[in-house]
Amino acid sequence: MPTRVNRRQLLGATGAIGAAAATLAPPARAGRVELGRFARRVGVHGHMTGAQAAAAALACQGVSCVFGIPGAQNNELWDAFKARSIPYLLVANEASATVMADAAARVMGDVGVFSVVPGPGITNCLTGLGEALLDGFPLVGILTDVDRSPNAPIGQVHGLQNAALVRPVVKALFEVRHQAEIPGAILEAFRVARSGEPGPAAVLIPYPLYSAVWDYDTPAPPPYPAPFDEAAYGRVLAHLADRRRRVGIYAGMGCANAAGLLAAVAELLQAPVATSVTGKGCIPDAHPLAVGWGYGSQGTRAAEAAFKSVDVVLAVGVRYSEVSTAYYSIPHHDTLIHVDINPRNLGRNVPAHVTLCSDAALFLDRLRADAEIIRRVPCPALYQRIGTWRQVDRVDAATVRIASAVDPMVFLKTLRESLGPDELFFVDVTASTHWASEAVEVQAPRRYFSPTNNQSMGWAIPAAIAGQFARPDRRVVCVTGDGCFLMAAMEISTAARRGLPVKFFVIDDGAYHYMQMLQEPVYRRTTATELAHVDYAAFAQAVGVGFNQIACNADLAGGIARALAAPGPVLTRIVASYEGREIRWLSALRGQYLKKMPNNQKIRLAARIGVRALTPADDND
Repeated sequence: MPTRVNRRQLLGATGAIGAAAATLAPPARAGRVELGRFARRVGVHGHMTGAQAAAAALACQGVSCVFGIPGAQNNELWDAFKARSIPYLLVANEASATVMADAAARVMGDVGVFSVVPGPGITNCLTGLGEALLDGFPLVGILTDVDRSPNAPIGQVHGLQNAALVRPVVKALFEVRHQAEIPGAILEAFRVARSGEPGPAAVLIPYPLYSAVWDYDTPAPPPYPAPFDEAAYGRVLAHLADRRRRVGIYAGMGCANAAGLLAAVAELLQAPVATSVTGKGCIPDAHPLAVGWGYGSQGTRAAEAAFKSVDVVLAVGVRYSEVSTAYYSIPHHDTLIHVDINPRNLGRNVPAHVTLCSDAALFLDRLRADAEIIRRVPCPALYQRIGTWRQVDRVDAATVRIASAVDPMVFLKTLRESLGPDELFFVDVTASTHWASEAVEVQAPRRYFSPTNNQSMGWAIPAAIAGQFARPDRRVVCVTGDGCFLMAAMEISTAARRGLPVKFFVIDDGAYHYMQMLQEPVYRRTTATELAHVDYAAFAQAVGVGFNQIACNADLAGGIARALAAPGPVLTRIVASYEGREIRWLSALRGQYLKKMPNNQKIRLAARIGVRALTPADDND
């Protein structure tokens, strides 16, 4: 049996071969290539420094912004960015550089780019790289390294083992050893970042190479071909051709570039469509077959109800990750067809009966071409049932269940209804995250953004700033929590400095309430969850943004209107409470966790709860 090589190993080997070839081959001269009259050379060509070659490679890729912070080792590079007129955005912390590049990739649908210095620049940006890797978004990092030549001095500042730090959180790392390799490595990093399941790639360049010169003639490589297994497609088609079987579609972020195709196939199959968190908007929520996110007890009630009558689940461009499934609490169906660009995702968390490695758009286009084989008769009764289920969800989200302070669910729904269909909505990792997945409806992909699989708190603040920078024509709102705010608040100064009119909403209840919800049922007390009081008005004044406050449900519509009408960036404090409303995702998670817990652990848990229930103590902090 042949040895299986995973994608990361394959792409790393491909990059290494390309970099080695660039080192060994002599530089080609422009005169050696005869171009046709209408041909256009694409790539990096001419006599220039390594820094200029790096900037030229980014310009070749049409980079719209480089996020980061310059430092002593890469000032030459940043000067080349300016000389080449490559847009850039100075961030307040390198941790935001990767988050902003990630957000730009999510918003624009192409590669986000960042650049940082070695040592702390790289270590600070690892969390954002991990988020992009696990969520599947394409980044390219231009990372500076210390001098790695044979006679380099010891004890260099920032002289950590930078390559070893970066390699686990990228699809591929290209370590440059000669200035001749710089543009080829960068162009290959873009190709890798876009290929297959997207993700981050990085180029590590020792700083002395920025000043070294070379005669470059480096063409841009073509994209990697997309896989498609005709035999597997035939098996998929055979299942979908059986009109006696009812189909439900579960769509992920892989469908973002195929929204029209997804809706068309859903109509052919008369299939309700649920999405993952990152897949929100891949089918418009206003579509009569859209049932919201998830399709188990963790998702919307409409999705759960619709999929109870499904025989075949067609999962496209989705991974069944832990967060989107509430610890894999997915209901069983007779047949699961799993289609994804990454073969390592197929059937991994939920057993699949048929798998197909394919790009979602290619697969859905093939299904549309085979319309006569899979077409079902339109079912108005199905549309009516879905409409009724969705209306129940909408009414519940709009019903005030927390009266002592602002009800976060009602706030999220009111905020969504205050925006147009094309506005960008960023949500942080808070207890409200899963309410947002239910209540915030979107009508197109790349409108709703949340960190899903690395769950990096504070992500939404720099992400929203990057979203506004990338799309100045769109209104951008950011919903974060008080704990997340403490982790990333200083980045709001970047919005103030650049005049980016992001509207920041902080849900403030004075605690890590998410952790309290997880701790209290199991331990009958909370530990290390209470936060320090923040004077948000004083903070807003200090960093130069407007301030607003909403302290009760009656002021929600007016308070949101005040924030949206104010010019420039605005920080709004939402005085909130979480007591009194169920989080369906959390209930599903607890149920699944207990179901999978070994019996001996269940006994210990029950004993601890019993003892602490009989001897209650005010031991919360």
